[in-house]
Amino acid sequence: MTEPVLITTTQDAVRVLRLNRPEARNALNSALLDAIGLALAAAEADSEVRCVVLTGTGDKAFCAGMDLRSFSSGDTPSLEGTGGEYFLKFIRGEVKVPIVGAANATAVAGGLELLMGCDVVVASDQARFGLPEVQRGLFAAGGGVLLGARIPLAFALEIALTGDLISADRAALMGLVNHVVAADRVMETALQLAQRIAANGPLGVTATKELVRLSVTDIARAAQRQAELHPLVFGSHDAQEGALAFVEKRPPVWTGE
Repeated sequence: MTEPVLITTTQDAVRVLRLNRPEARNALNSALLDAIGLALAAAEADSEVRCVVLTGTGDKAFCAGMDLRSFSSGDTPSLEGTGGEYFLKFIRGEVKVPIVGAANATAVAGGLELLMGCDVVVASDQARFGLPEVQRGLFAAGGGVLLGARIPLAFALEIALTGDLISADRAALMGLVNHVVAADRVMETALQLAQRIAANGPLGVTATKELVRLSVTDIARAAQRQAELHPLVFGSHDAQEGALAFVEKRPPVWTGE
């Protein structure tokens, strides 16, 4: 039986998505791109899912970007339909559920762009990162050219203009990844981080993700959305529950309402 290109599991309130094309260094073809989008749409629609972890199979690559072999054979990924639409939302950082990237190995080109769609990233100390598109006469059209919205402009320009790969430690110094750990601790660390996020009030988490990301690109719109979201979150049942749980010194029981 042929294994799926994306393996989905759930641990408590955390949905784990694992790219599963190790023979192609988990490169993106139309089937995998669509599967990622559909899985994220399902996670966003499931009130029991409070966080997603995205990782890859094997120790060779998290994702090597677009599968050029498939592309040259006419396999052109479509960004239409639910899968394509949610994949675009993902790389733009617009999926509502928080996403933890678990870079089990190297992420380049579209692989790095996948990590840019994640909210926080845990990386193997053996991983390397880069946008080598310019070395092939192209540019990083899957969101990589927006790297300056995530890290300081000088670093973003160096990565994008040289096409050179950088180490995980340097990526952490730039602010591209949050934690660098031994390869065999990547998933453990990512899951712990995801569980800490998932333990928080879902309405507050969703609003916080949207506002923090929006403040980077459109501060005026972020201020407007904060005004819109404030009464919805602060007037919610969960806001009352959070305060009561603090007073009663017990874990809160969130309903998402």
